[in-house]
This record gives sequence, structure tokens and C-alpha cells, in this order.
Amino acid sequence: MLQNIPLYDICSLSDINQDDILISRFAPYLDTHKNLFTTHRHSFYHLVLFTEGAGSHTIDFESFDVKPGQIYFMIPGQVHSWSFEGFTDGYIINFSASFIQSFLLQHGYLDNFSFFSGNLSDAVINLPAETYAAIKPLFETILTEAVSLGTSAADMIRLLMLQIFIRVNRVTSVPVVNNNSSYNQTLLKNFKNLIEHHYIDIRLPKDYAAMLYITPNHLNAVCKDMMGIPAGEMIRNRIMLEAKRMLTNPQLSISEISLKLNFSDNSYFTKFFKKLEDVTPEEFRKKLLYDHGK
Repeated sequence: MLQNIPLYDICSLSDINQDDILISRFAPYLDTHKNLFTTHRHSFYHLVLFTEGAGSHTIDFESFDVKPGQIYFMIPGQVHSWSFEGFTDGYIINFSASFIQSFLLQHGYLDNFSFFSGNLSDAVINLPAETYAAIKPLFETILTEAVSLGTSAADMIRLLMLQIFIRVNRVTSVPVVNNNSSYNQTLLKNFKNLIEHHYIDIRLPKDYAAMLYITPNHLNAVCKDMMGIPAGEMIRNRIMLEAKRMLTNPQLSISEISLKLNFSDNSYFTKFFKKLEDVTPEEFRKKLLYDHGK
């Protein structure tokens, strides 16, 4: 029987009781933490660069093929599992927000990178050969620093990690072509942040538009132009994602999930879920249990 979905912090995965950074080659990390193959959450930021291997990994119910030269980024709270075929290796870095933030004056610096937004289309990246060749040695140097623990090793690791983030960002970020585009990108980012903080209690696009000091029509136009979907759908998608995450925990009843997500009753939640997913919450949970048992 699937247990309550585990939430791991860095300390629980580290042999040295460290709570802000864990750095390892991927293969020995897998050997040590076989429990991480099944569905779990992290309380920390998590990045992996694959250097060899095949199979798949799943983030928030979306599956990706494992490929050498692929890097992926996860933010705290996302649901994750692995299914590899044969030997798989690479590099893994688990780190807390405070590990990076303690080094920077700019609060929320990681928000500048789209791959830390939680948007899966930005978070899993098959690197161009030139970028892969440039950042692989950076991971190797980070490993060396982590083992040597020389003078200012933590600061050197932070600098190397920032180099990785910036190099990846250079090949993934969309160039800003004019001031209006830059304004819309900022507006969309602020809207996403508001959804993240208020999707439980605020459901209507007009209320978000008011918080952004724009009209509902303007907000809808920006979302359709930049995301291809209206503002209301972005809100509903976030609610659905949290519903799916909660459904991985069989100790939560459908009624409890409905209440936690601020639906007026269980029936309304079921109708909402089925309209977007084409199955009921109960059917979705049964499929999760079946897939986990295979």
C-alpha cells in the first residue's frame, strides 16, 4: 500500500547531518537512497545533470525521457519519481534557498531564472553540446570543493552554482525585443507569484487583475499572448496541480482535500476535477496506486 507521500529535507539525505547543501555523483546517490525511486517531495531545491543513462523521471505527473546532457531543476514541494533503464550517472546538487540567498544582496535572486519557476516546460532542459561541455567541468569542480572543504569552499561552490545557472539561462531565456515585451514578462511573473500565494482563497481573474492594477481584459490578453491560455485557466491549472499532489496521499480523503482546497463541497470539487482531467479524483487516485504497484 502506498504510504503517505514522503517529504525529504537535506538533513535526512545527508551522511554528515548537513541541512543546506548536498552534492554527489548521481550513481552513488541512487545506491544510497533507493527509496527515492518512488514518489516523493523535497523541501529543497534540487538539480541533476545526467551524463549517462536512460529511462524516465516524472515531475508533478509529467514524464520526461532521461538523456545524457539533460539538466533538470526542481523547486520545493514538487512531486517526483524516477524509473531508470540500466546504469545512470551524473551530478546532483540539493540546496536550500538560504544557501544561495546568504551570498546575495538581491532577495529572491533565483526567481530571475525561469527554470526555478516550477513551470515544467522550462525546468527540464536538453542542453546544447557546447553548453553541456562548458558546465560539466563546473559540476566536477563543485564536487572537488565539497570533498576538500578548503578555505571558503562554500563560497566557491556558490560561485560555481551561479555560473551554472547563468550559463543555462543564457541558452533558455527568451530575448526581450522591446520594452512592452519586458513589461508583459514582468506582469506575467507577478501574476504567477500571486497565484502561488492565493490560489486557495482567490479564484477570479478580476481579483488578480485588481492586485496588479490592470484590467481583467489586459490580464487575459497578456496570458493568452505569452502562455496561450486565459488567466482563469492558469488559476485552475494551479488548483488542479495541488489537488493531484494531495491525491498521492491516500490518508487524505476526497472530502478533506476538497476542504483544504476551499471548495464549498465534495461534489463541486469532483465536478471541477473531472471537467479538467476527464476522470474523477477517485479514479485518478486508483490509477496512481496501480502505476505505483507495477
